[in-house]
Amino acid sequence: MRQGYLSGGRKGSIRVRIAGDRAWLNIKSATLGVRRLEFEYAIPLQDAAEMLERLCDGPLVEKVRHEVPLGDHLWEVDEFQGENAGLIVAEVELADEDETFTMPSWAGEEVSNDPRYYNVSLVKSPYSTW
Repeated sequence: MRQGYLSGGRKGSIRVRIAGDRAWLNIKSATLGVRRLEFEYAIPLQDAAEMLERLCDGPLVEKVRHEVPLGDHLWEVDEFQGENAGLIVAEVELADEDETFTMPSWAGEEVSNDPRYYNVSLVKSPYSTW
């Protein structure tokens, strides 16, 4: 998975993402915490590749996503590469922010309220510079 940012402002970010042979334009609110607005639209792969190359600030965020089913939920575990190598972040989508779920034994520190871990922040301040 490769993604880059066209905009990352005070209220939200606009990113381009390629995963395999599919591509998306994603708009996400910049609010802290577990609840954020998000909109995603499929776009042509060639358009996304050109946007990543010509319009996005670097470095691009590169990662391998692993999907891990646990109970009634699907965890997305992102293993970062490039300038963010060594960082692994796991997240789970809940129907409601107060929903109970089983925290996996392999999960580490809760970082939902730490903006350093947001992908848009990893472009400006890669994990390798922390």
